[in-house]
Amino acid sequence: MGDLCPNPHLLGFWNAHPLPATGKSALVVGCALGDDAEQLASWGFQTTAFDISETAIRTARKRYPNSKVDYVAADLFAAPASWQRKFDFALEAYTLQALPAAIRPRAMEKMAEFLRAGAFLLAIALGRQPSDPEGELPWPLTRNELSTFTAAGLEELSFEELHDPDDHAVRRFRVLYRLPSSKIS
Repeated sequence: MGDLCPNPHLLGFWNAHPLPATGKSALVVGCALGDDAEQLASWGFQTTAFDISETAIRTARKRYPNSKVDYVAADLFAAPASWQRKFDFALEAYTLQALPAAIRPRAMEKMAEFLRAGAFLLAIALGRQPSDPEGELPWPLTRNELSTFTAAGLEELSFEELHDPDDHAVRRFRVLYRLPSSKIS
């Protein structure tokens, strides 16, 4: 459900590559208890954050009673139609790895649909090599699995493989995507 602080891989990315936020909209997919959403709002984004867990949304609202973030209980696969092509930035951190492999491609397609032309999506996930065992929940993703974002029309701007400083066997992927203006019909 979260570590009660913003994702360090979001913070690390932002410190190295800040994006324009003032007057821009952001969406946090699978927001859990709200730490990443609050961080994005503090950078100036008009932030919407959703989670399928109504308990997580209630807890986020309780933790941040004066928040400017719009916390919504919603299902990724049945998200409000008004969110389509609405956001300038989306954050997907550790949601895909909680989904069975068979539904991940559709989840990535849905996430890509939230972006307006020129918008960015930052994906952070546990990673594995194709030869590594799938393991148990949470299931690490392969780089090839993440290519569904490019198949959905996004262009990959950067790909980083990060290793946990306390356990080098733990691999994470941090990938920045953009929806080019030419991909919007």
